[in-house]
Order: sequence, then structure tokens, then C-alpha cells
Amino acid sequence: MDVISVIRTKRDKGELSPEQIDWVIDAYTRGAVADEQMSALAMAILLNGMNRDEIARWTAAMIASGERMNFDALSRPTADKHSTGGVGDKITLPLAPLVAACGAAVPQLSGRGLGHTGGTLDKLESIPGWRALLSNEEMLHVLDTTGAVICAAGDGLAPADKKLYALRDVTGTVEAIPLIASSIMSKKIAEGTGSLVLDVKVGTGAFMKTIEDARELASTMVALGTDSGVKTVALLTDMSTPLGLTAGNALEVRESVEVLAGGGPQDVVDLTLALAREMLDAAGLKDADPAKALKDGSAMDVWRRMISAQGGDPDAALPVARERHVVTAPSSGVLTRLDAYDIGIAAWRLGAGRARKEDPVQAGAGVELHARPGDTVTAGQPLLTLHTDTPEKFDYALGSLTSAWDIAPEGTDFKATPIVLDRIA
Repeated sequence: MDVISVIRTKRDKGELSPEQIDWVIDAYTRGAVADEQMSALAMAILLNGMNRDEIARWTAAMIASGERMNFDALSRPTADKHSTGGVGDKITLPLAPLVAACGAAVPQLSGRGLGHTGGTLDKLESIPGWRALLSNEEMLHVLDTTGAVICAAGDGLAPADKKLYALRDVTGTVEAIPLIASSIMSKKIAEGTGSLVLDVKVGTGAFMKTIEDARELASTMVALGTDSGVKTVALLTDMSTPLGLTAGNALEVRESVEVLAGGGPQDVVDLTLALAREMLDAAGLKDADPAKALKDGSAMDVWRRMISAQGGDPDAALPVARERHVVTAPSSGVLTRLDAYDIGIAAWRLGAGRARKEDPVQAGAGVELHARPGDTVTAGQPLLTLHTDTPEKFDYALGSLTSAWDIAPEGTDFKATPIVLDRIA
């Protein structure tokens, strides 16, 4: 077996054999296949796709590259959630403690930013002292004592995916449906959760731009999970507009705490509750009321315990960017569009994301929104505020915002897109 023949097979639109898939995943994990060779294979997969058998085998090979966890010793049923990534998507932060407050155990293995989308771990690392890297023993302890844990996948869990995940971010292959599906499901199946809810984003700010592609990805992942004995359901949710009023790391943590305190933007609250209900239903806790847990403070209590258990200080001040630039509305009228992708690129250019896998991110960088589609705006009023520690990046970020919004004449009818577009089970 050699990597050149594997690359050529997929380059020429052939089907990879089970032996080829097993070999190339194992060889890449061991370092016998170089990053540039796996980059070529990933690009061939992006361009030419994989069939269901190939995806299933690729996922199994990723799982087999490491260990598998088991939560049978816990007294609570386990439920996990995964988002395919979006702009302003801070939902995991309030969701995990909320579901835990309702009686489930939430082992949330999360990732870092990919392209223009934010990463949950990057957000949480803006909290002073908080640690993403936990041993399996530490993870189980936090899960057992608080009901929820949000952390990085350990080195032993699907190590092939850890290498490939970072490589995809910097080689233009993030959007490949077979690679997205196998990346997500290899970690979730190896993690050992009993049930899984997938939040598959659709729209300009998502990797899946069309409802058809989103359904294909969701159906692929639901099948992979179900075939592996994990109760799996997917919601297709809108990502044409950023979620909430912030896109950035510390900015999104601040907004998440507002949601846990009973406030926050309505779209973030609505999606958090929709996903919580799906997770609780999948875990067999149909009578739990997540809306009550938000109102009575029990979700906030779990958040504080969870952050503290991972070394963070829930009372510490969050980082604030040193420089700000206000973008004003160029005319008066009804804001009918605020493009999620353009906002995500601006946040990335300001320092909230990374261009290379080894790049650091700025905790305080990002974009703050002062209006959402459907709002009436006046010429000259603040529309966005850009945050960064490096003001020389303002012009670079502004370049992505030249066509980020539409403002229609006052009185224009506006019909909001529902946050949940479809459900696949």
C-alpha cells in the first residue's frame, strides 16, 4: 500500500477500498503519510466525494486510531450535542449546563475555530484559568460532580481526527461533507455518549450553504450514529444571520452568561431551548422543563460549578479588546439582511480566528451587532462595533463588510426566517 496510489484513486473518482482507507488513516496517524499528501487526498475527497460505505469505513478507521470511552458508571443518562459551526454560535456554553440542570450528564467534547466559524474552546479559554485539556479521569470527575463538562478531546480519542481537523482548516477542505461527517461522528461515537443531537447549520455563514447539502450531511451523520447504537437526531438551523449580537471569543462568553441569567438575545434563547428539549427527550427525560431551569437559576449554578471545576473563575472580568471601531448605518430604513459569512470573516480578520493551525487567537477580538434584520435603523447610528488589540487590522476587516447588509425603505415588510428549519431522525 502506498499513499500515491490512494490519492490517485480518489483523484480519478474511484472508490477507496476498505484496505486503502484503513491503511491511510493509520499511516497518517503514525506520521508515515505527510501533511501535504493528506492535504491532496482531502482535496480529492472534497471534489469527488465518497459513498456511504467509504464514509462508514473512514469513520470506523478514525475511531480505531484511538481509545473509546464509557460512561456506564454514571448515575445519569448521557446526552451530547454537536454543531457544524457558525458565526456567533455560542449555544454550547448555555446549553450544556442547562441540560445538566435538568438531569442529564453532558460530556461535551468541543473543538477550536475552523475558518470563519468560532470554536467553543477558544471562547471558553477567554475565562481566566479555564482549562480545555483534561485527562479522562478529570473529565469523568467533572462530569460526575457537576453534570456537564466542556473540554477538548484527549490525545487518545480519535487521534487521526485531531490531526486531520487542524489540516482541513488551513487547506480549504473544511466543507467536504464526508470529512465533516466522519470527523464529528468518529469523536462522538468514540466518546461513548448514549444520545446525540446534531445542530446542522444552513446559510451563508455555515459550511452547508443550501438546505439540500445540510440534509445530506445530517442524514449521513444520523445514519452513522444510529448504526453505531447512538440515538441520534439532527436539527437544521438557520445561519444566514449571526446568532445573537456578538461574534468573537470573550464577547460570546459574556452573551452566554446573559442567557444563563435569564436574558440574552431571543434567537440564542430559542435555539438553546429547542436543542435542550431534543437532548432531554433523547436521554429519556421528557418531563424536564429547560425553560424553568433558565428562569430559576439552576442552569447558572451548574455553569459556575463547571467553570470552577476546570480551573476557571466564573466571577473574573473577561478580556476586553484595546481598540474599537464603530461602523454606522449608511442610510435610514429597515435592515433586511446582515450576512453571517461577512461578519464571520470580519471577526476572523480582527483576530478572533486563525489563518494557520498554530496561530493564537485574541480573546477580546470580534464584532458586536447593534441591530438585527427586521430592525429599523437611522443613518449614522451604530450598526456594528469592531473589537481588536491590533488596530491595523480594522481596514482588513472592513474590506469584508462592503456588502454585508441591506437596508430597505422604511415600511418595507420583513419576514424573519425561523431558527429551526427541519428535523431529521
